[in-house]
Amino acid sequence: MTEHPTPAAAPVVRRADVLISGAGPAGATAAAHLAAAGLDVVVLEKSAFPREKVCGDGLTPQAVQEIRNLGIEHQGGPGDDGGWHAVRGLRLRAGERSVDVPWPATQRWPDYALTRTRKDLDALLADTARARGAEVRERHAVTGVTRDDAGRVDGLEAELIAENGRKTGERVRFAAPLVLACDGVSARAAVSMDVHRRTDRPMGVAVRAYYTAGPVGADGAVPRPPGDRVDWMESWLRLPDEHGNPLPGYGWLFPLADGTVNVGLGILDTSPLFGKLDYRALLKQWSGALSEDWGISEETRTSKILGAALPMAFNRTPQHVPGMLLVGDAAGMVSPFNGEGIGFAMEAARIAADLAVQAHAAPNTPAADAVLARYPVITQHLWGRHFRLGTVFARLIGEPRVMRAALATGMAVPPLLRTVARVMGNVVDPSGGDAVDRAVRILESVTPSLTTADAPGVGRLAR
Repeated sequence: MTEHPTPAAAPVVRRADVLISGAGPAGATAAAHLAAAGLDVVVLEKSAFPREKVCGDGLTPQAVQEIRNLGIEHQGGPGDDGGWHAVRGLRLRAGERSVDVPWPATQRWPDYALTRTRKDLDALLADTARARGAEVRERHAVTGVTRDDAGRVDGLEAELIAENGRKTGERVRFAAPLVLACDGVSARAAVSMDVHRRTDRPMGVAVRAYYTAGPVGADGAVPRPPGDRVDWMESWLRLPDEHGNPLPGYGWLFPLADGTVNVGLGILDTSPLFGKLDYRALLKQWSGALSEDWGISEETRTSKILGAALPMAFNRTPQHVPGMLLVGDAAGMVSPFNGEGIGFAMEAARIAADLAVQAHAAPNTPAADAVLARYPVITQHLWGRHFRLGTVFARLIGEPRVMRAALATGMAVPPLLRTVARVMGNVVDPSGGDAVDRAVRILESVTPSLTTADAPGVGRLAR
C-alpha cells in the first residue's frame, strides 16, 4: 500500500484577536462591533462584494434595530443612498381574503421594517466593518478550523479563490484565540469540529426571483406595484397556480426601493412533499397567478430563480465549543414561523461580539472560556421558547388538513390571525405592550425552551 504524506500545515499569514468565518450580516455585524471596541479582527469571506444571496430581502423591526445599533443611516437620513424601502407591516393573504398587521411600537424595536437587496446590504455591512477598522479579506474560502494541542480552536484555514471564482489550491492559515463561525448554512467551521446539523429540528428550502409589476417602459422606467402594495410585506398562506389550483408552501412579495419586487416561496421539511418538488417550476406557476392584482408574470421576471436551504430552530448545537461561537445561519438561527434569519443573526452577532470583548480582557484562557460559555445560555433565553413554538407550528402546517382548517378559522377571525401574525413576525413586546403581548408572554413562559448548549443524541445528525 502506498503511503501518502500528510500535507504540511499552511503558513500562518496573520494573527488577530478574533477571526470570523463569513462576512454576511452575522459576520460583518460582529466585526463592526469588535473593531469599534478596539479589537484586532479579521473576516474571511469566500466571495467578493457585491454578490447575490438568496433571501427575501426583508428586514424586520428586530433587524432594523440592529441597523440602528450600527449607526447606519436609512429611511431618508443624511447617509441614505436610496437603497432602503420602509414597510408599514405584514399583509397576510389566503385566497381572496387578506389581513393587514401593522408593525406595533414596542420598547425594544421600531414600528417599521425595511427592504433592501442582500447584494447591497451585505456589501454595505462589510464596508461598515471596514470603516470601523476590521480587516475583511474577500476570496478566502474557509475550509476548517485549526486546534491547539488541547483541542481548543485557535484559528482558521482557508483556500484562496481566484478572480474567476476558481480555487487556486493555495492554502493559508490565520490564528486567533477566538473564532466566530458566521459562515451560513454550509457551516464549514462548525462541521470541521464535528458540529453537525440536527435532524430533530426543522429545515426549509426557499426560492426567489426579482420581478417588475408590469413591463418596463421604453425609457427603462420600472412600473410601481399598484395601490398600496409598496407599503406592505405580503405573505401568501395559500398559493394558487395560474388556474387556481393549490400549490404547496407559502409565498412572499416584498417591494424594493427601485420598484422591483422580491417574489419567493418556501416549503418546510415537515411537508410530505419536501424534497420531491421542482421549486423553480412552482414559482413560475405561482407568478402566473399574480398577474391580475400585481402585474407580475414570467414575462416580467428580471433575474434567475435561485434557491437555498433555511436552517431553522437552533438546528446546529452546541453553539459554543472551546475557542469558537456559532452565529446566525451556522447555528440554525432562522425562525420556523416565517423563514426570517437576518434579525436573529445580527442580534446574536452583537451579543457574541460583546462577550468576545469581555473574554479578550479575561486574565487567562479558562476565564475567557467561562465568559464565552454564557453565549448559548443567552441565545436560548432570548429565542429558545419562540423557536420551540415555531417548531410545533412547522409540524402542524406540514399536515395539509391542519393547514386548511387553520386557514379557514384564521381568515374568518381577523383578530385571531393578527395575533398569530405578531407571533410569526417576532414583534411581541418582551416587557410592555397590550393584551396580545401579555398573552404570548404567558404562552412562552410555559413552553419548554429549545436547548443550544447540548450536543444532539446519536441518530439526530445530518452530515
